[in-house]
Amino acid sequence: MLKKFFRYLILGLGLYALIATLVITFYKDDPQAMIWQDREAFNKRYIEKLSLEQPTTINSVLDYLGSPDLTFAKRNNDEVLQIIFYRTQHKTSDGITTIDECTGLLFKNGQLILWGPSAYKKYQD
Repeated sequence: MLKKFFRYLILGLGLYALIATLVITFYKDDPQAMIWQDREAFNKRYIEKLSLEQPTTINSVLDYLGSPDLTFAKRNNDEVLQIIFYRTQHKTSDGITTIDECTGLLFKNGQLILWGPSAYKKYQD
């Protein structure tokens, strides 16, 4: 009787581990469905992993993070500058997302060139 109990216990734990592994491996987080605290952390983790050595396009960022909280664009002759902001830190509980609560990602002709506080300064120049 005890052997049977342990056999079912081990089988149940193994099945649980298999299901948990499958969910972690194949379930993609949806930023739009997250509560704001989780989305901030999700955005921050993604932005911290960005690198200039690995080219990043605006479409890949939008596919992964979803629609930005704020966005601005301008054209200078033959180049298009676009800055998108994702909320990464909470400042005030007023229901409004402001630039100081976000991290900016600056794109030139669709390619990421700069992110962080200096991105907005560069965009304004």
